[in-house]
Amino acid sequence: MRRLAIALLFAPLAGLAGLSLLGSVAHASTPPTTSATATGSGNQVAPDLAPVDVLQVSGLFDQVTVRSVIDAIGRAEHNGSQALILQLNTDGAIVSDADMARVLQRVADTKVAIGVWVGPSRDARAYGTPAQLFGVADVTAMVAGSRIGHTGPLLPLTGGDKVDLGPAGDQLRTGSMSFSEARRLDVLKLDTPDQGVPTVRSMVLAMDGVTLADGTKLDTVTQRLNDQGQTENVATLVRFSGLGLIETMFHTVSSPEIAFLFFVIGACLLIFEFFTAGVGVAGLVGAVLAVLGCYGLSALPTRTGAIVLLVLAMLAFAIDVQVGIPRFWTGVGTALFVLGAWFLYEPLPGNDLRLGWLTLVVGVGGVLLTFVVGMPSMVRTRFATPTIGREWMIGKSGSAVGAISPEGVAQVGAAKWRARTNRATPIAAGAELRVVAIDGVTLEVEPAEGGARDYRERRPKANADAGGIDDVLGH
Repeated sequence: MRRLAIALLFAPLAGLAGLSLLGSVAHASTPPTTSATATGSGNQVAPDLAPVDVLQVSGLFDQVTVRSVIDAIGRAEHNGSQALILQLNTDGAIVSDADMARVLQRVADTKVAIGVWVGPSRDARAYGTPAQLFGVADVTAMVAGSRIGHTGPLLPLTGGDKVDLGPAGDQLRTGSMSFSEARRLDVLKLDTPDQGVPTVRSMVLAMDGVTLADGTKLDTVTQRLNDQGQTENVATLVRFSGLGLIETMFHTVSSPEIAFLFFVIGACLLIFEFFTAGVGVAGLVGAVLAVLGCYGLSALPTRTGAIVLLVLAMLAFAIDVQVGIPRFWTGVGTALFVLGAWFLYEPLPGNDLRLGWLTLVVGVGGVLLTFVVGMPSMVRTRFATPTIGREWMIGKSGSAVGAISPEGVAQVGAAKWRARTNRATPIAAGAELRVVAIDGVTLEVEPAEGGARDYRERRPKANADAGGIDDVLGH
């Protein structure tokens, strides 16, 4: 029953996190596989031609993406590939300019032909410093409808190399342009039709016969006779590569929505586990999500003040949870949480990184549902019996689950309760105790031996002594 209650409690936030995670994996990460695909007619390939590698690069450029591009170039050199195509779809970079300069330098130095293709969908983007790959790659192309721009100042390279975006470089630094504009202004280093390059297969076919700056001529397509005696084009072997499982996880966590949701859900689960006086599945899951969320927030351009607001919001919510009734601090926590979520991320060129309305509305609603309705109910359920009234417990005996000094956990009947005793009368683990009062969901207890039989009989020792003297004198 407790697992079911936990699932129902965090269903809104977990559902949103799941949907965002699936969307981010589809949009911001690449399949964790390396496969060979024929791109010629039917299923034929031309084994006598050097293969072409394709690396799918999506989402914000982070440390995982930087390593994947550099490693892909190394594999292409080692495996004898004639070209490496970077399938690009990114809204910017969250790594330093030095890291991006390292990627650009690696692309400029390699002997393998590098092609940059913005795709595969019409809403694909190449924004920020990753767009400067267009200035160092050997072949560049775009899908019709895609955009490129907001490159910022061109990064310096070594050895006399430089990033050259052509006559449209100034326009690309502060703005963006569509495929048709890039084609008209000679930004693209591949003569493509009006519809652009719609697929990877089209990119491989279009690269055939392209002569590179060092005089190397790409040979990606050959002609063969089919069974009917007709001549047909047969393309070289294309090998797709992507991120591994671990890399995909960390790359996905570095997306704004996932980092925010993981951090919030992890904090909520940790607070829940704290008020249930134990460490269980919820606490372990919460710790993992909180760590992943902190990793994502550290990788993204976050505002420190906004993170502080989110932490203070959780503390404010926790104040009212311990009494089981939403009060003033719940309102304070709500205001702090909304402000922290809204101003969490600093903008990137061409991308403000602000949380989407769906994430923001459902996230705030889920947290309110958790701390206003779910959490107090769970705490009362965890430390209560099925009986509605609890006054009958006053005067009942129980035992200390652990040491109560001055707070701890007591078991009365079949239920465990948060308990509190006087600091002068600590109760050892396993010792018998007596309930003397109830404060919200907390029992006030005292040792069974030496304590009053009923809380109504408790009175200061001085008054008791005075009463005994009066009795002796007959008053």
